[in-house]
Amino acid sequence: MPEHGGLPFLRELLLFLAVAGVLMPLLARLKISPVLGFLVVGVLLGPYGFGALTERIPWLGWFTFSRGEAVSALAELGVMFLLFRIGLELSTERLWALRREVFGLGLAQVVRSGIPLAWVLHRFGLDWDMAAVLGATLALSSTAIVLQLLSQRGALGTRVGQKTFAILLFQDLAVVPLLVLVGVLGRPGEVDLGLAVGLALLKAVAAVAIIYGAGRLLLRPLFVHLLKGAQSDVFMALTLLALLGISALTGAAGLSLALGAFLAGILFSGTEYRHQIEINIEPFKGLLLGLFFMTVGMGIDLGALLREPALVAGHVMALVVLKALIAALLLKAFGLRWGGAVEGGLMLAQGGEFAFIIVGAALALGLLPSDLGGFLLLVVGLSMLLTPMLARLGNVLGQRLGRAKRSDAADEIELLDLPLAPVVIAGFGRVGRLVAAVLAREEIPYVAVEADVGRVAAARAAGQPVYFGDASRADLLMHLHADRSPAIILTMDDSDAALNAVRGIRAQLPQVALYARARDEAHAAQLLEAGADQVIPDTLESSLSLAGFALEAAGYSDQTIGHILERERDTRSRSP
Repeated sequence: MPEHGGLPFLRELLLFLAVAGVLMPLLARLKISPVLGFLVVGVLLGPYGFGALTERIPWLGWFTFSRGEAVSALAELGVMFLLFRIGLELSTERLWALRREVFGLGLAQVVRSGIPLAWVLHRFGLDWDMAAVLGATLALSSTAIVLQLLSQRGALGTRVGQKTFAILLFQDLAVVPLLVLVGVLGRPGEVDLGLAVGLALLKAVAAVAIIYGAGRLLLRPLFVHLLKGAQSDVFMALTLLALLGISALTGAAGLSLALGAFLAGILFSGTEYRHQIEINIEPFKGLLLGLFFMTVGMGIDLGALLREPALVAGHVMALVVLKALIAALLLKAFGLRWGGAVEGGLMLAQGGEFAFIIVGAALALGLLPSDLGGFLLLVVGLSMLLTPMLARLGNVLGQRLGRAKRSDAADEIELLDLPLAPVVIAGFGRVGRLVAAVLAREEIPYVAVEADVGRVAAARAAGQPVYFGDASRADLLMHLHADRSPAIILTMDDSDAALNAVRGIRAQLPQVALYARARDEAHAAQLLEAGADQVIPDTLESSLSLAGFALEAAGYSDQTIGHILERERDTRSRSP
C-alpha cells in the first residue's frame, strides 16, 4: 500500500486497527490474554516475522509491519496512559504508606538481581562498569505488562499487587541514574561518575517536587474556572493537556515521559475529576497499550532464535528463574506468605521495556558489541513474551501454596484501603443535596456524582464526597463501587439522562436497589418499566402535603389523613 502524503504510517495504523478490532475479540472468546495476543501478533507480523518477506512477496506488505518505528511513538503513549491510570488509583498518602516497600524492597530487588547478572555479563567480556549498568538494567521488569495483568485480574489492591507495584515504581525511578551512567561511560574521563549520578538524582527529585507542588496549586482552580458551562469535549481536552504537559515537563528535566504521566495521575487522584477521567481514557489506554505490546513483539528476532534455539532458550530461562527466585525470597522477607511471594516473583521474572532504551543507548555510544546487544534484547523480548504464562503459573502456585499454609489464605487476598460500600447519589441538585443531608445526619456513607462543576466545587469545599462526571453513565457509577452499594438514588433533573441511567444500571447491576426521582407520573412509568425498583414523581410529596392540609381543614383526624395519604403514596410510587 503506498504511503499517504498527508498521514505517515497510515498503512500500519489501519493494519493495527484491523488487528485490534477483528483478532482481539476472537482471542477474548478463546480466553487468551490480550497481552499475549498482541505480543504474538507483533512477532508474526513484524519486521523479523512475515514482514521480512515483503521484498520477495510484495503483497505481504499489506498485512505486515515491515517498519517497527511506524508505531513506536504511539506505543510510548500507551505506556504513558497506563502509568497515568495507575496514578489515578493512588494518592500521596497511599504512596507515603508504601515508602518502605518502594525504597526498601525495590532497591533490594534491583541490587540483588543486578549483581549476579552483572557477573554473567562480565564473563561475556564487558568491563565491570558497563556490566554493572546492564546487570541493573536486566534486573528491571516490565511495568507495562505487569500492571496490565494486575489490572485485568483486579489484583492491584491486594498485598501481592501493592508490593509488586512498589518494586516496579522503584525500577522506574532507577532508570534515570542508569541512563546517566550510560552517558558518562560513553565519555570516559570527562565527568566524575559519582558526581554525575548524584547531580542527576538531585535534579530528578527537584523536578518532581516542583512539578508536583505547582500542580497541587494550579490544577483544581484551572479546571473549575475553565469547565464552567463547558461541554464534555473541553474536559477531555484539558485532561489530555495536563497529562501530556506534565509528561513534557518531566521529559525536559531529563526524566521519563512515563514518570510524568504517573505524576499527573497522582495529582488527579485526589480531585473530584478522578472517576470521569478514568472512564474517558479507558478506550485510549487499551488501544495504545496494544500498540506497545505489538512493538515489543516486533523487536524479537525469530531468525536469531531459530539459529541458536538452545542457547537463547537457556539464557531466557536463566534470566526468568534467577529473577523469580530473588524476587520471591525478598517478597517473603517483606511479609508475604509463600503463595503470594511465588506469585509476585513469577510476575516480575521478565526483562523490561527500559532495557530496549538503555541497551540501545549503549549500542549507539559503542559501549556494547552489536551482536551481544542484539542477543540481550532478544532474551528480554522473549522473557516478556512469556509473562502472561508465568503470571498464570504464579497464580495457580500461589493459590496452592497459600491453601497449604493456611486454608483461607486471607492475608493473600486482603484488599487494602477498600472503601465502605456507600449509597450512590446520581445528581447533586436540590433533591440530591437533601438526600445526602439525611444520610449524613444518620452517619450513612454516601458518594455523589454531578455534572455541574460549580456544584461539585462548592460541595468539595464543604468536605462532601462529590465527584465530577456524567451521572447517567453506569460505567462511571461502577467506579464508585456501585456494585457493592446498598442503593443507588437517581435525582437528576434531566429526564432522558435518568431513563438512560436506569437502563444502563439495570444491565450491569441487576441486583442493586435502584430508586429514582421522576418528572411526573408518565416519566415515572417509563422509569419503572426500565427497571427502577421505586420511583417518586417530583410533584407527589408537595401535592400530598397540600391535600393533607385540605383534609385537615375539612375536619379529618390526623390518623385518617395519614391512612389516606399513605394509600395515595403507595398507589403512585409503587414498585413494579
